[in-house]
Parts: sequence; structure tokens; C-alpha cells
Amino acid sequence: MKVAIIDDEPYSREEMKHLLGQYDWVEVVGEANSAEKAMELILTRDLDVLFLDIEMPGMSGVELAETLQKMKRKPEIVFATAYPDYALKAFRVEAVDYLLKPFDEEQLAGTMERLKKLIHPQEETDDKPTKTMGKLSVQDEDKIIFIDPSDILYISREERETYICTEKKRYTCRLPIKDLEEKLATYPFFRVHKSYLVQLPYVEELIPWGNGVFQLKMRGSQEKLPVSRNYVKELRERLEL
Repeated sequence: MKVAIIDDEPYSREEMKHLLGQYDWVEVVGEANSAEKAMELILTRDLDVLFLDIEMPGMSGVELAETLQKMKRKPEIVFATAYPDYALKAFRVEAVDYLLKPFDEEQLAGTMERLKKLIHPQEETDDKPTKTMGKLSVQDEDKIIFIDPSDILYISREERETYICTEKKRYTCRLPIKDLEEKLATYPFFRVHKSYLVQLPYVEELIPWGNGVFQLKMRGSQEKLPVSRNYVKELRERLEL
């Protein structure tokens, strides 16, 4: 994956280059300190991804991204900025992600996985496991309940407890969300937040909540679920025709 880093701060470019160096399938092929110089890179290099700052002298990162929308083959955009207020504009120009400085390695890892699926989808295996007849077992007072995964609206994590929510009841489970996500890999679940895993067919509304943050309304539930800005674009791609 060929990447360019566009940022007017040398330290930020070095930090991003260091973080991307952890991925042996990524090659940083160029850097620029302005949107104007970034255009030179885009026109002369076969770039897959731009890691793009927003506030720069001259043309802003958002303005550059808007210009790139007119190109037939354009690189994917990941905004990497200290300013959270541009998140909504970022998604309007179809940015893959919106990373805030100082960069979080776990968030970056999620971004890189999304980029890998977008740019090299052929590497995703076709022989995915098929659904089984198995049910999810949870302890309910003095008995074990078996839940059909298709009935689960969402799963949440609060402090040390995991909750599995259906239209009828909320169950407590000892497993962390990550383990449940693996168990339910053959069902249409999607992580919208580090503490929330939702089943996509039950999603009814995506509600702006200010500062680039959104909430989800699920069918059969009154609770509004938070959506991390890093997952909004992929969530929309999974939901929309």
C-alpha cells in the first residue's frame, strides 16, 4: 500500500511515519508540508492513501479532499489532525477515517484494517465460515439461557460486565466483547464503539450528536448507542445500498 503523509508539522510527519513503519505491507512514498505540494505527489506518484492534516497554510486539507473528488482515480483519505470540529466535513468528502492527534495506536490499527479491505479486497478470503445452529449460552440466575444470535440487538460493556440485549431482556455475560465478536463472526454484527457491538439489521437511525459524534437508534430499544467517529463511514457503507 503506497502512502503519502501531508502535514505542515515535521514532528507530526515523523510520528506518523514511525507508526506506519509497524506495517510491513505499507510503503511511505512521499511527504509534503502543504496541500499544493501534495497535489504534485498525487499527480506524479501512484498513491493509495493520503494521511492528511486539515489546518495548513494556504489550501486546507478539506479543500484538497474536495478537489480530489473530481479525479477519476483518487487516493483514499485519512484525516490526521488536532482539530475535532471538522469530522462531519471529513465524512462528506468520503474520508476513510478521522484520527486525532496525539495518535492512538489502537485506533490507527483499526484504520489500517479498513484501508486494507478497501484497497486489497482480493486478499479477503472467500471461504468464510457459514452460520451454525449453535446458540449463545448465558447464565441467568440459577439457570443457563440459550440465545439465538439473530435475536440480539446489541452487546455492551460497562466496567467489568458485558450485557447482551434482545428486544425482550438484557442478559449478563462474563465474556468480553472481543470474545463475543469472534463467536458471532458469521452474523452481521459491527463494532460501533469500543464498548458496543450492534447487529446491523436492527439499526434504524444514525443521529448527529455534535462534534462529529453520532448515536444509533436500534429497533426494539429506547436506548441511544454512541458511535465513535472512527467507525461512522464504514458503518454507513455497511448499511446503505
